[in-house]
Parts: sequence; C-alpha cells; structure tokens
Amino acid sequence: MRGPTMPVRNLFGRVALTALHLFVLESAMAAMIICGVRALSLDIGQKRIGIAISDSQQSIAQPLKLYKRGSLAQDIDEVKRIVQEHDVSRIVCGLPKNLDGSIGKKAEEIVEFAKKLGEKTNLPVDLWDERFSTDEAHRIFDMHEYNQKKRKPYIDMMAAQIILQGFLDAHKER
Repeated sequence: MRGPTMPVRNLFGRVALTALHLFVLESAMAAMIICGVRALSLDIGQKRIGIAISDSQQSIAQPLKLYKRGSLAQDIDEVKRIVQEHDVSRIVCGLPKNLDGSIGKKAEEIVEFAKKLGEKTNLPVDLWDERFSTDEAHRIFDMHEYNQKKRKPYIDMMAAQIILQGFLDAHKER
C-alpha cells in the first residue's frame, strides 16, 4: 500500500506524483467534471478511436481512452456514454486532410461520422486538421525512448490529445 510519500510512476516509468498529490488532483478533477464545459477529441481510425478530454477551462488536453471500433451505432453509443459520463459540451473530430489540404475519401467518412455524431449527441462537433498528429505522438514516445510495441495502445490516445490541444490553443480567449 502506498503512503502519502510513496512515489507514483508515470507512463514512462518516471516518478510523477505522490499519493497526496493524486488525492488533490482527483479532488480538482471532480470539481472540473461538475462544471460541464469539457471538450472531447476523437482520433478516428479504421480499427480504433483514440479519445482525449480537456479540463473544465478547456485549456489542457489529456488522453482518456482507446476504443476498439464496432458498428457505427456502437461507436456513436460509446461516444454518447463518454459525453454523459464526463459532462462534455463540445466534440472535436480529427480530420485527415491530404498534404495539399484537400479532402480525401477517409476525410469524407469522418465528416459523415461527425454529422451523425452531432445529430445523436445534440452537441457541436468541430472538425480539426489532424495532419501529422500520429507522427507527433510517435516523436513524443521516441523522445522518452518508449519502444514501439509498448506504445501501440497509447498512440491513438496521444494523437487525440495532440488534436485537442491544437484546437484548444487556437480557440483560447485572448
């Protein structure tokens, strides 16, 4: 059992926070959830959806979970469940544009998914350019020398976090 001074290791095996810090963070996160102004980000792939969520001030994004895709209805139901559980007020879907900025077949599928998601959740759904988000996630893992095999479950969540953080930074109140 961990005491208040026992270290807690993060994703990369480094000491991150003490149990006392985690208690304070959990209390703060509970307060954030009550506010109901969080944004949710989706990095939608063929097999998985990486999901990230913002804090209540919509200034910091963090990875939330990885969802293995099922049917369209199952995917939307899972997102609706997360929206209700975390009091989300906005959804951001990564839009995989081509390098020249044009919309390809995959991007058109994401646009359709986003439209249906907006209809089913009654929330605004924004599309955000996700070019190079997965590459950036790989670079982050490379910096921390996290091997390829171990990073696979986290890469889509990290890409969703990068998408959401880019969206939040671009929409900050000045």
